[in-house]
Amino acid sequence: MSELITYHLEDGIATLTLNNGKVNAISPDVIAAFNAALDQAVQDRAVVIITGQPGILSGGYDLKVMTSGPKEAVSLVTAGSTLARRMLAHPFPIIVACPGHAVAKGAFLLLSADYRIGVEGPFSIGLNEVQIGMTMHHAGIELARDRLRHSAFHRSVINAEMFDPASAVDAGFLDKVVTIEQLQDAALAAARQLKKINMNAHKHTKLKVRKALLDALDDAIIRDQEHLA
Repeated sequence: MSELITYHLEDGIATLTLNNGKVNAISPDVIAAFNAALDQAVQDRAVVIITGQPGILSGGYDLKVMTSGPKEAVSLVTAGSTLARRMLAHPFPIIVACPGHAVAKGAFLLLSADYRIGVEGPFSIGLNEVQIGMTMHHAGIELARDRLRHSAFHRSVINAEMFDPASAVDAGFLDKVVTIEQLQDAALAAARQLKKINMNAHKHTKLKVRKALLDALDDAIIRDQEHLA
């Protein structure tokens, strides 16, 4: 489908693999490729697995774009927040198989999925925006507020605390940690299990459960556009 997001469909499971350089930066082209891949997954009625390269899911937004000008930064953040909202409302289950680091927007991909599997190792997972001098955007705050444990929310968003994979489970970024060698099999096993549920019930229940969050994100995306501009 794209050099940035490869799409592999097998037995009703669509695996989307992010491949954009050594940190898998999230650029406008990557987000466009993500949306195209999710469109295809809906057509295929497939459970989705999102993964990255060995050692990293993503290091966050493409800093070249973020620092190129206010218009470009606003556009990228808006597109990224809209992608997160789309993932949260996706009609079929989304699993993230995180092969290592997941930082900033990479961590928000975890917070936008239905089930998240990480790997053991010296990896960092979290929201480092404040650490690198970026005020957290409204949409990011709302997403973190909803998906992280209360005890970890302030530490993560305000203090930019980073978590290793084991503590990322307790914080709410991950649901499970396996060895690197087990990641692919664990993701496929989770996808096969989720294939057994009623997808119509899954979709409508997901929208009910996340209505307050989706409404908050809609409002936050507008506020971010006004604030960042």
